[in-house]
Amino acid sequence: MSIRKNIKLVDPNMAKVFIPWVLRHPSYLITTRKLIKSFKNTVELCKKAKEEGLKVPPFLILSITKQCNLHCAGCYAATAGTLSIKTEKQLNTDAWRKIIKEGNELGVFCYVIAGGEPFMFPNLLDLCSEFKDRGFIIFTNGTAIKETDYEKLKKLKNIAIIVSIEGGKEETDSRRGAGVYEKVLKTIHRLNKIGTINGISVTINGMNYKQWMEPSMIDFLIKKGVRIGFFLEYIPTKHDITESLMLTEEERTAFRNQILNYRANKKIYLIHSPGDEEYMGGCVSAGRGFAHVTPSGALTPCPVSSMTTHNLTKSSLREGLASDFFKYIRENEHLLETEGSPCALFSHQEELALIASKFKVSKVSTL
Repeated sequence: MSIRKNIKLVDPNMAKVFIPWVLRHPSYLITTRKLIKSFKNTVELCKKAKEEGLKVPPFLILSITKQCNLHCAGCYAATAGTLSIKTEKQLNTDAWRKIIKEGNELGVFCYVIAGGEPFMFPNLLDLCSEFKDRGFIIFTNGTAIKETDYEKLKKLKNIAIIVSIEGGKEETDSRRGAGVYEKVLKTIHRLNKIGTINGISVTINGMNYKQWMEPSMIDFLIKKGVRIGFFLEYIPTKHDITESLMLTEEERTAFRNQILNYRANKKIYLIHSPGDEEYMGGCVSAGRGFAHVTPSGALTPCPVSSMTTHNLTKSSLREGLASDFFKYIRENEHLLETEGSPCALFSHQEELALIASKFKVSKVSTL
């Protein structure tokens, strides 16, 4: 079966964007074939694991470092404990290699690399290059990629670089620091120049959602070479004044409709959370679609959760995914309902507190 037909089977919208990219960058052909073969293999591995009573997610999010060169207002990683100075010693390359190997054996297909700032982790790209039959999506602030990194990226075709942005210059620099917006655009330009597929990640809130509903915003970035867009609705980490930044039901509906419009008419592959999760029966954390590993090795349901029962320095990924804690979240469907919030787990704080007691859950920052 051709590459085009295989990609369409996975996602027709993906084919619309990535087939033209592969045709313009023939060096991707060999890697694409390898990834398609690997994807089919992981599907079989996941089926086998399910028959054995184990739910293996296709994606594993690795917060590979707590270090970051920026101090963005309202940083999720800082609030969730990922950047806390109280966390245990960070995992080294060997430890992350072990986790990825375990994931591969179970059926994980793609690794989402987050932080902190991933490009502050030593040997990041060397680690990714060891697993050419797996996909790696690296989320970066776009200001820490070194010249040596660009040289390595030229040769790596299983990596996509996603750069964080808030809106235009004013919005981005206001949250991330003066001059960051221009650095982001330069990074995108450089990635396109060396032939690395790239995209943007945007935290959508009540202050910037209208800006992103303007087609000119998307059109500008597409012209810059952006091919992927992650639109993640703002999730407050506690019940306080920041809840006012969440989209209202009316705003969320309007934004969702525009995303669907972009998806149908723009040459960009879009991921929208929580909108896309509706097709999967709700939240996909706790192994339904993904799970998360902190810089110290704690396995949590998702990046904004600080709850854990297993640290992968002391237990296997299989044991963590099979934990009663993860099973309880997955099997109690009401916990996967957002109830007007972009985050299902945030909507069930009282029940999560009871779960923490029931399963002896620890907080990431106290491991």
